[in-house]
Amino acid sequence: MAEQNPESGRPGAAVADRHDDSDQNQNQEPPQKKTRRRFIIIGVVALLIVIAVLFWWHSTFSEDTDDAQVAGHLIQLSARVAGQVVKINFTENQMVKKGDVLVEIDPRDFQATVQNDEANLEAAEANYEASKVNVPVTTIQTNSSISQFGATVTASDNGIKRAQRQFEQAQAQVAQADATNIKAQQDLQRYTPLVEKDVISKSQYDQYVATARADEAALLQAKANAIAAEDQIAIAKDQKAQSQAQLRNAQNGPNQVKIQKSKADQAAAQVEQARAQLTQAQLNLSYTKIVAPADGIITTKSVEIMDNVAVGQNMATLVSLEDIWITANFKETQLRHMQTGQPVKIHVDAYSRDYNGHVTQIGGATGSNLSLFPPENATGNYVKVVQRIPVRIDLDQGENQDRALRPGLSVEPVVRVK
Repeated sequence: MAEQNPESGRPGAAVADRHDDSDQNQNQEPPQKKTRRRFIIIGVVALLIVIAVLFWWHSTFSEDTDDAQVAGHLIQLSARVAGQVVKINFTENQMVKKGDVLVEIDPRDFQATVQNDEANLEAAEANYEASKVNVPVTTIQTNSSISQFGATVTASDNGIKRAQRQFEQAQAQVAQADATNIKAQQDLQRYTPLVEKDVISKSQYDQYVATARADEAALLQAKANAIAAEDQIAIAKDQKAQSQAQLRNAQNGPNQVKIQKSKADQAAAQVEQARAQLTQAQLNLSYTKIVAPADGIITTKSVEIMDNVAVGQNMATLVSLEDIWITANFKETQLRHMQTGQPVKIHVDAYSRDYNGHVTQIGGATGSNLSLFPPENATGNYVKVVQRIPVRIDLDQGENQDRALRPGLSVEPVVRVK
């Protein structure tokens, strides 16, 4: 029989033992609960380590900013010619395609100008053709005249020489006739007394008289021939002078050719001037139709039908959706390792969507210096502020095919710098 504990017989001893056992059971947790708590602690620590590693990785190998917006071209549609608006082919916030006719200005005045300039061009071309034909004609005539009158001058020289020889021959004949006449007159004087004394017959005397008269007539004829030969010399000299004058006039022909060439050149210049005026008139006619220069959305419409618009007057704004980029303002402390060509992940707040891009340009000055009123730091109250520099980020090829991006949307770019 087992020995009984003397204290167990006390009243309340059993109750005390039961309380001690229950407290011990409460202080001791089940093993499964301890294991779960250990896993939770380990998981939290691991998560914190992962977060720390990711933060270190992100801060070391990339730079990001939330000061970034989508940028694009805002094209002001304005009139290039003055006139009255007759047709408007768009409504505000309408999507248009490149080449769509948006506004039409009354073209009738410009069509009339085109027709007038076309007629002026035809007239100028006809004048040029006529002037151009006159150049070779004048050249041929000039060369022919020079040759002709040059030959005439030569012939006149030969005529003078021939007349001089004939004059010399006539003078010789005069001298010969004069000698013959003198002899005949002397013979007549000798034979006159002889006929009176009947030394010679009357018939012989008559023969001497006839001979003397014939020789005297021959002398007169020779003198007349000499005078005529001398007159021929004067005529030949006059002909030579006339031929020389004609030759000098013909020798001015090259100057006439130059004048004709100048007229042809002037006519050619008038053709070019008329063609330029026609081109300008055709351009002005084409300007009566204002077309969309790119795909985009029309905004800020400010024109109505029957409005009279002036040159340069804005009629609407076209938001181009073809060339879209990101302008991100990074802190100056983030640009240490940033370079062009680095890849960029762009998160667009409006669509909760990411786009891929790359750094294209890094601004040449801070945004504050590029503002309308740059800050003046020489006033004595300077406070150093971290400056921001605009960085251009272009989207990769095919990233904006749906053209969902709009200029001004907020984005968050992350640049991979390492």
